[in-house]
Amino acid sequence: MQRIIFYIWLGALFFSLNAANAQQDAQFSYYMKNALYYNPAFAGTEGITQLTLLHRSQWLGYQGTFEDGGAPTTQVFSMTTPIYRFRSGFGAHVVNDNLGPQNNLEVQLSYAYHLGIRNSKLSFGFRAGVFSQSFDYDKYRAIDPDDPVLADKNGKESQMRPDMALGVYFRSEKYYAGLSVNHILKSEFNFGVNSVRNALENHAYFTFGYIHEVNFDLKLSPSFLVQSDFNEFSFIVGGMAYYKDQIWGGVAFRQSDDVNLLLGYNFLKDRSLSFGYSFGYVVKDQDAKEPTTHEVILSYQLPVNPGTGKKVVRTPRFRH
Repeated sequence: MQRIIFYIWLGALFFSLNAANAQQDAQFSYYMKNALYYNPAFAGTEGITQLTLLHRSQWLGYQGTFEDGGAPTTQVFSMTTPIYRFRSGFGAHVVNDNLGPQNNLEVQLSYAYHLGIRNSKLSFGFRAGVFSQSFDYDKYRAIDPDDPVLADKNGKESQMRPDMALGVYFRSEKYYAGLSVNHILKSEFNFGVNSVRNALENHAYFTFGYIHEVNFDLKLSPSFLVQSDFNEFSFIVGGMAYYKDQIWGGVAFRQSDDVNLLLGYNFLKDRSLSFGYSFGYVVKDQDAKEPTTHEVILSYQLPVNPGTGKKVVRTPRFRH
């Protein structure tokens, strides 16, 4: 039965790969701590209930051509929890991605089924939700005043469409890997203009990370994320060091864009409250951007319910 589930899911996943154009999704420096956003199969795999809040200010200080503002900002709130009785997990996230006159808002629910493989876990995930696009037409300056897309439009206008994703995620004590495809439905936004077909294009994500225990106090975790819209691809590669399961630091490089310094600390006696900060510096095309990007992340792990009857022993890898 497990083998049948495996082949059915992989078939559905790779079938969606054949549908394919422009990277539309938000990007993050803390990609390794925002796994649910990229892959629904991550839901519940760490065996803890965790709440995460992330804010990103990209190219801070960037000014629009006609008025102040315009720098991209993104906020993400997510939660993930295991469902032990059904060998599965549940996740949910909300993303608000502001791009000047355009704002993208998505609300997504994820479910993942977990298969135990010796000391590892293989997870198959499904995501369903809604994706909303909003435009503030007062912020546009048309070259052609008779442009049918902008004619007779003012103020803000929004459209909401359904959205779906599939994913596969594997993790063990030493490494993890995931593959997912977002926007499978390729929902379109036309805002009442038949000539506009602003579709959500398929995006594929592949993640991989490795955990190396140097000694009892120090652990190193290199990782990377490859993303593609099936026309082009980009990647971000990083490395993190964790000291006594309390302090972390690392660097991440985004292809042809920026270099990021990441720092963080775990608070409280059980280290359940985490705070992280990322400073990014643009290394390419600075004339068209402001040079710095800032990202903060706050997460909290809920106490384990003693009524479950099982004592959970958490490894350092899955505390981050």
